[in-house]
Amino acid sequence: MAGESVLIIILVLFFLVAGVVLLTSGQGEEKGYYEALSKKRDLREFVTHNPERPEPGALRLGGWISIAVGLLILIIWLWAQAGS
Repeated sequence: MAGESVLIIILVLFFLVAGVVLLTSGQGEEKGYYEALSKKRDLREFVTHNPERPEPGALRLGGWISIAVGLLILIIWLWAQAGS
């Protein structure tokens, strides 16, 4: 039983760390993209956001999903431990 608990805690930590990494990398990519655009002479792309770049938003969304999965696994595990 103790080995299973360690594996579940490792799984939870993996999802939480992966979520934080995805969130920060998505924010950094978006910030770098808009800073690069603001230095250009033609600001049409910066103002209209055309063409749209889904990558930073997708990274942030993946981060939130990963954090939610990690927390869900932790809650289910704690609930199962309380029932035992």
